[in-house]
Amino acid sequence: MDLTSRIRNADSPHFYFILGELISSTDQDHFALNMLKLIDKLLPVTALTLCEWTLDKSNTHLTDIKPLGNAGAPADIPALNASRPAHNPQLLKEVLEMEGSLLIRVNARTKGARRAAHQCTLVSRDGSRRCVVTLYRSHTQKDFSLSELSLLKNLSEALLPLIESYAQFSRQSTLRKMGSWMATLVTNQEPTHIHREFEKRLALCDITLSTREQEVCLGLLNGRTVPEIAETLQLKNSSIETYLKRATAKLGVSGRHGLTKWMVGA
Repeated sequence: MDLTSRIRNADSPHFYFILGELISSTDQDHFALNMLKLIDKLLPVTALTLCEWTLDKSNTHLTDIKPLGNAGAPADIPALNASRPAHNPQLLKEVLEMEGSLLIRVNARTKGARRAAHQCTLVSRDGSRRCVVTLYRSHTQKDFSLSELSLLKNLSEALLPLIESYAQFSRQSTLRKMGSWMATLVTNQEPTHIHREFEKRLALCDITLSTREQEVCLGLLNGRTVPEIAETLQLKNSSIETYLKRATAKLGVSGRHGLTKWMVGA
């Protein structure tokens, strides 16, 4: 399909129908699939992944990565997502240094897929957050051309606000789920899951808590009250409050609500 045909597709009624579906799905789980359908209408794309990176206040360090979904052919998505900083330090460097509202980057063929796939990454900047969209194209197709990159740049003016809206919905949805966990009785499996996620967040943020501080934080995240934690640890309520203050100070938040928001990356 040449560039003229693609532009003609962008003006077709069917394209606007797909765009409408994408707009209406910014609060739904199949947003990634609708985005793939829209982009594939203009240029060949076999898969995509969405995630949100959060930087510190100075925008010099990555503090969190939240996957937002994927769609398309699993064979073209590497087992180790090459858009993650651990596997793509050059992309991380460019994201940290980006000054504009959009970064478009074509990577070398990705490793980890069954057959190497072409890859293009779009990054939007909104304060300390970065929405990272990675597009994949099968090894049997040509790499992304300059005309296609130009088309993506123009398309991004419409797509990026939708991606940012979906990322906000995802954060709010996670907060609601966390609130639900804290409002219900905890099963035997949930503490293990929350403990594992808590340790991941601590490692990602390079924060060290004492054993008592971790026990208090995990108790609160598991829906327990201060008196219940105090009874379990055989401590005074005031001691539990002190450990909580020390822990949240290290995390850069305040109180139980701040702890919950930190846990989900909000």
